[in-house]
Amino acid sequence: MARFGFLSNDVGIDLGTANTLIWQKGKGIVLNEPSIVAFDRTTRHIIAIGREAQEMVGKTHREIKTIRPLKDGVIADFEIAEGMLRALIRKVSASWQPARRMVICVPSGITEVEKRAVRDSAEHAGAKEVHLIAEPMAAAIGVGLDVHEAMGNMIVDIGGGTTEIAVIALSGIVVDESIRIAGDELTNSIVNYFKRQHNILIGDRTAEVIKCNVGSAYPLPEELVIEVKGRDMMTGIPKSIEVSSDEIRQALDENIAIIVEAVLNLLEKTPPELSADIYDRGIVLTGGGALLKGLDERLRRETSLPVLVADDPLTAVARGTGKVLEDLAGYSSVLIKSKRY
Repeated sequence: MARFGFLSNDVGIDLGTANTLIWQKGKGIVLNEPSIVAFDRTTRHIIAIGREAQEMVGKTHREIKTIRPLKDGVIADFEIAEGMLRALIRKVSASWQPARRMVICVPSGITEVEKRAVRDSAEHAGAKEVHLIAEPMAAAIGVGLDVHEAMGNMIVDIGGGTTEIAVIALSGIVVDESIRIAGDELTNSIVNYFKRQHNILIGDRTAEVIKCNVGSAYPLPEELVIEVKGRDMMTGIPKSIEVSSDEIRQALDENIAIIVEAVLNLLEKTPPELSADIYDRGIVLTGGGALLKGLDERLRRETSLPVLVADDPLTAVARGTGKVLEDLAGYSSVLIKSKRY
């Protein structure tokens, strides 16, 4: 029985810049936490991870630092990322045994060095066997597309750190584009807009709330208004103003235009036979960015193609890693082959 418990302790991990999701064999998604760590500056001892650490962002004293150990979808702080991974796995693992097999999602534009960093972090966190899969491939599998067939599917996965665009057919990525403009950059553009236009300093968490509640990529049937509180840059005193969704759309427009441009560029590079499939099937949007109001409509108008937002786009990649983990033999052809040094 102990042996069975050990074997079933396999996990699929969507190691995201903004959130980390863990899928456990036989249980589905068991964890969805922000990829944030609070640690002691002197000892580098981890104090909190996930939601607990998120509550501390912007409110810590000088001895405590909060960081996201991943930047643009890849590991920026190796030691802290490893500690976070270990702590998150411990949260979901009932037994003391480490995860035996891990399937981890990585951006499609990842370098060999970055692959190695992810692999090493997972192994140091206790994994005996580590498999990597490209995010757009995992997203396609997660939304139920048959990636093995000779039909082209186009996926646009907008995460926190990267936007992954790929055309998939016959268990492989035919053409792809990975740009480091995604949810975080959209949040940043809101912070900068308030500095520029209103002389108000707002925090990333406030900007994230604004983006989720009134952010849009296309004019809304009824424009929304939100109250924003921040610090007046001239007087240094807290201040509150009301802004409309129309203003926030202007703040986001430059980065959204870059994402749309990347989609159009990839369509130009797509082989004609697969272009015909995409014309029939359309583009599938996944990731947190897919929830931005009007983004599907904007892409529809710019590409003249059908654009579908996946059901529960935030968990598509994690569900894909789970399906791969359930059938590693069947999906072995979609895994990233890594060079061994």
